[in-house]
Amino acid sequence: MNIALSQNTILEDETVLLRPLQESDVENLLEFSINEPDTWKYSLVQANGKENLKKYIQIALKARDNGTEFPFIVFDKKSGKYAGSTRFYDINLEFKTLQLGYTWYGGAFRGTGLNKHCKFLLLQFAFETLGVERVEFRADNNNERSIAAMKSIGCKVEGVLRNHMPTLGSDARRDSIILSILKNEWLDEVKENLKSRL
Repeated sequence: MNIALSQNTILEDETVLLRPLQESDVENLLEFSINEPDTWKYSLVQANGKENLKKYIQIALKARDNGTEFPFIVFDKKSGKYAGSTRFYDINLEFKTLQLGYTWYGGAFRGTGLNKHCKFLLLQFAFETLGVERVEFRADNNNERSIAAMKSIGCKVEGVLRNHMPTLGSDARRDSIILSILKNEWLDEVKENLKSRL
């Protein structure tokens, strides 16, 4: 794992703080897990219910130990409460690429602008500290809210992988939409556009 990604990696501005996810964060996220199970409707890894949340965090931490993912917990400074989680995954620093996803927030934090603050900090870190050339985003092609959020921060649609992934609790398979931001796009326009909307 790159030295820039460590247990001490904290990204923050006046609105939000992202710090490395820990096993003890089960307690900080449990309220959503129990009361808002629909949060993971489109997710292949469910975190609804305490046992699923524990597994969700354990899987994320194991992937961090393997150097392929780096999960964060999101703290909303305005309310003084934990809001959700997000992560870098499929990290390939040799090829200067990574994906940004597994992002979810409790209902009270959606549509508040929190996501834009998180994405600004994460993209700035990915492009300007880690030095990646491309950040990719994926979603279930039916997940309109998630796709709209990605487009609103400056992601460009690249296409759809048809019949790409299984869906939880069903024989149906999902189509996955692929979006991305390139380093030159971040530096030329996306950064300033996103900053102006924070």
